[in-house]
Amino acid sequence: MNLTNNTILITGGSGGIGLALTERLHAAGNTLLICGRDEAKLRAAAERLPGLRTLVCDVARAEERVRLFEWATAECPALNVLVNNAGIQRLVDLHAAPADWAERAAEIAINFEAPVHLCQLFAGHLAGQTAPAILNVSSGLGFVPLASVPIYSATKAAMHSFTQSLRWQLAEAGITVVEIIPPAVHTDLGETDHSFGMPLNAYADDVLRQLATDTTEVATGFAAQAHRASREQLDAAFAGLNKR
Repeated sequence: MNLTNNTILITGGSGGIGLALTERLHAAGNTLLICGRDEAKLRAAAERLPGLRTLVCDVARAEERVRLFEWATAECPALNVLVNNAGIQRLVDLHAAPADWAERAAEIAINFEAPVHLCQLFAGHLAGQTAPAILNVSSGLGFVPLASVPIYSATKAAMHSFTQSLRWQLAEAGITVVEIIPPAVHTDLGETDHSFGMPLNAYADDVLRQLATDTTEVATGFAAQAHRASREQLDAAFAGLNKR
């Protein structure tokens, strides 16, 4: 895809992978809008990146997603790229006493419900733009689950499936649909330790390198192996990832 002269909305754009992509796409000559839950982080990003538009928004809530759509399309009617990046990863012990369901529901809402809803909200608007695209961030764990984060892994598997169907349905409207499939990246996803992951800057650079091609699946490292693996290879990877 073309990586310049776009108007791009990135959810969860105030930190981690979202911010790293925001910085690079801003430097490449695009107009950027980002949303997130942390007002201080959004303000800090706007101070560093001239012209960056920001909105405090919790995409776990349906009414907030509608507000995000209305704000983004009013702020920048030429918006032509949506990046569904916001996500959270929580450790979940399924054998323990039942926890507050609200925590589980929020993880599902942020990771899966929100991007599905946002794709539905933005599809009609994007169809009328030049070079429209939707980029959905899934995970290598959508192909090889990490048992300690079962909800995160399942929502990312669902994102892969949904993105395949979305690509098929939006093809006639001329909307490019890309799946970004990260490996473990050294960034903050919530409760889990990602200090062992791929360096964030190196990962973001690789994503932009691949986006500059015609690929519809951007996969790196472990994720690149997992998303093309056979069933036998996936079973072996699951056993290796989830040693007791």
